[in-house]
Amino acid sequence: MTDRRTHMRRTMLEREAELATVDEALDRLTGPAADGGGALLAFSGPAGLGKTTLLAELRRRAHVRHCTVLSARGGEQEQSQPFHVARQLLQPQLAGTNEEELRSALGSWYAIVAPALGLRAPEEGAPPDPQGLRDGLDWVLTHLAVQRAPMVLVLDDAHWADPESLGWLAAFAPRAEHLPLLLVVAYRPDELPAHAEAFRTLPGRAGQRPLSLEPLTADAVRTLVRETVGAHADEAFCREAWAVTAGNPFETVELTAKVRDRSLAPVESSAPLLRDLAAAQQGDGLVARLHSLGPATVRFAWACAVLGTAIPQEIAARVAALGTAEAVSATVRLRAARILSAAGEDGEGLEFVHPLIATALYRSIPEALRTALHGKAAAAVVDAGLGSSAAARHLLETHPESDPWVVRTLREAAGENLRAGAPEAARRQLARALLEPPDFGERAAVLYELGCASLLTEPATTVNHLRAALAEPFDDPALRQGIVIRLAQVLAHSDRLAEASEALAAEIPHTPDSRGRLRLTSEQFMWDAFRSDEPDSPARSRRLHRLADRDLTERYVIGLRAWDATLRGEPVDVVLHHARRALGDRFSWAEEDRGFEVPVLVALTHLYADRPGRAEELFEAGTAEFERQGWRGAHLSFAYGLHAYIRFRRGRLAEAEELARAGLSLAERVGRRTPVHWYAVAILIEILLARGRTDEAWDLARDHEYGEPFPAAVVFPDSQTVYAELLLARGDRKAATAELEAVDRRLTPRGIQNPSWCPWRLHLARAVAPDDPARARALTAEALRRARAFGAPSAIGQALRYAAEVAPAAERVALLTESVQLLAASPAGYELACSLAELGTALGDTEVLTRAVVTARECGADGLVAEATSTLLRLGGAPPGGPPAGEGPAEDALTEAERAVAELAVRTTPPPLVILDHPQRPADAALSVVYRKLGTDRAGLAEALAAAGAGSARP
Repeated sequence: MTDRRTHMRRTMLEREAELATVDEALDRLTGPAADGGGALLAFSGPAGLGKTTLLAELRRRAHVRHCTVLSARGGEQEQSQPFHVARQLLQPQLAGTNEEELRSALGSWYAIVAPALGLRAPEEGAPPDPQGLRDGLDWVLTHLAVQRAPMVLVLDDAHWADPESLGWLAAFAPRAEHLPLLLVVAYRPDELPAHAEAFRTLPGRAGQRPLSLEPLTADAVRTLVRETVGAHADEAFCREAWAVTAGNPFETVELTAKVRDRSLAPVESSAPLLRDLAAAQQGDGLVARLHSLGPATVRFAWACAVLGTAIPQEIAARVAALGTAEAVSATVRLRAARILSAAGEDGEGLEFVHPLIATALYRSIPEALRTALHGKAAAAVVDAGLGSSAAARHLLETHPESDPWVVRTLREAAGENLRAGAPEAARRQLARALLEPPDFGERAAVLYELGCASLLTEPATTVNHLRAALAEPFDDPALRQGIVIRLAQVLAHSDRLAEASEALAAEIPHTPDSRGRLRLTSEQFMWDAFRSDEPDSPARSRRLHRLADRDLTERYVIGLRAWDATLRGEPVDVVLHHARRALGDRFSWAEEDRGFEVPVLVALTHLYADRPGRAEELFEAGTAEFERQGWRGAHLSFAYGLHAYIRFRRGRLAEAEELARAGLSLAERVGRRTPVHWYAVAILIEILLARGRTDEAWDLARDHEYGEPFPAAVVFPDSQTVYAELLLARGDRKAATAELEAVDRRLTPRGIQNPSWCPWRLHLARAVAPDDPARARALTAEALRRARAFGAPSAIGQALRYAAEVAPAAERVALLTESVQLLAASPAGYELACSLAELGTALGDTEVLTRAVVTARECGADGLVAEATSTLLRLGGAPPGGPPAGEGPAEDALTEAERAVAELAVRTTPPPLVILDHPQRPADAALSVVYRKLGTDRAGLAEALAAAGAGSARP
């Protein structure tokens, strides 16, 4: 320990500025002026300039200040081992606890994070996506930083950290300033990967660029030489030492140690010998020095170079084919030669004195022998109980030899890594297994697993793997079905819906099992339901109708039947009947071998059928499943975005905007121009338009390149229709007309005619009305007819308002009055506010306009509030008081008075209409609020009231 401290002191020469920065950062974290925040520090420089020693001194000073210190080091040989650095950092803080304590420490992230940190084996089932795992690691580190504050996290050799850990820490880095956490990294600047750019820019309040370590000056080298070999070392000798080491601290310390060990006189006549001594520390000189220690020691050193860092002596001995006594002797010699040392501060295991030595020795191993040593290392770590994942990094370095054990080990490791949230590592391992190659009958399974591992990162490659798997001769119907379903899934999510359908259609006739055929058929129906170019949509609807009516077990078929009925505008009772059948007791959103699409569609059928309260219940349950599963990428973005859309349809625009922005933020992490990103933008545009922020919606569209070409999928809401609404709001009627007519050509041949789902006719009527009022009236009449056929009051009320807008003046009041009556008995608060404003304006009635302002304010429809208030003032009315926009009856719990009104209405068959076009009894206004709070229309009031529970009323 004394030698190590002496070495540290010597290599801290001319690091006063860096140490002052360290002390300043630690003062901000622990001193009297500490404010609970932290910072990010980075030290960069080529090898040997003292980064590791500086970090060791930083850790020592942090311990003196009673900081919790988390420490890790990247390893050149461990880069392919996922979460290697994350485990070094977090595992010591959590290891040794029983399962109950571990579950408490990791909270809801236990099942996701614990496998990645090596604290438990991954469970079978659908794996978390990488973003979900990163979020979980964020939570764990944040939790630890707060619980064990102040905390210092130190990462050395960050350039060699595994991609999973480094990507996570780089993304986490900006959070350090908001936590009692000092995050410190050291790296070689020329080797730092692009995904760690945060460590070059130092986000946060560090207020400086990375500190670049400089070589020692001649004065510092002189001091080092004289401290080591004696004050009598002359100037010429010291200057030559500086010249041959170029001021590199590591090389200088090593050189002076050799001068001392050889009792070389530190005088000018000895100076020429320094160059040879320096050469012996690196490259060929180092290798020659190693070989002088004997063959057994060479083999042991090579084994250590192959194994990497924190090397167990017994495993190195096995790889080197040495007995225990020989390994101990080799260790002694290598430590005496300053090649090996004890690993870390606890002294467990072995490591090289410096990474430069490890790299030089590893590269000096003859290639064939190096490959063989990796093979021996793989077997040794498995036999030592370290598992297939530890062996896989060695097997990646071996040559294919048709070894079934290699294939099996790599497949096991890939499965563990995939379930632990490291698909890229799994992909590398399976690609290597494919080269072995696997046995003839196993190749299809490996290709399938490779496709699953590549699904999230390389969809095009995944398609190739899965198609190659189908081309293999194998006899496993379950595997074949899984391959086809996965192929269709990746094609569909790549916006290649027609190809997805064709892949399923080609397989169905050759599937002997009836259940298997039905499963494939349901998958084909699902992707066809999203296609805008489906060749015979009515025929699919008829087949779907027949299957759903007779089959009581394939709930996905029944769910698709409910969605098909919604799109086609079949009566609400039919839609809800099939939706309830599909739901049964439980309809999971996160099954391993099923997509989430049909459960989402079933939830949305309730929305369009004026049961948004029930739709929200289903979305909340589904979102919770996604979060438990660690699906925090595309899945969770869809869930947030569509949940926002439900809130929008209910007229809770402020809440909807918040959810939509969260969904868009998640979508941007998945990637721009992806389907999930596109839909997130569309939903937020719709909400901003309703809030009266047209310019902001336009800027959003431009920033995200929203427009032509649109995705091939029929989605919710329809992207092209939203774009047309945006154009119309900006006054570009011509462009909006073109877009909406294109929607007509795309949807009408498929029989998708329900204005509750896509009110394109209503928007088109508004676009063409100034130039062609007759066409506008025909369009609204057809939309109103179809809305009445469907039967959702919100859809009918909206169609009536648009019809009033293009109708002759004498007909407008009657149309708007009916619109208000229907919308007041629906959950559509924003639509009600719009119709009240139109009716109040048409009548010149300040009472109705006052209701419009109050309702719009409750919804958060700021633009409508301003417009209706202006009209109200113009007519001599006074603006109503009340809470700010968006803070109306958003809370779902009914007041006692509202529950009493609701219960009375339920006992009245049918429940009464609510008339809000003129002053009414207080019960009318209360009942309208009840519909909006419970998220239901009149027909669903009894069911929604029962679901709300008898004890939920507020005073």
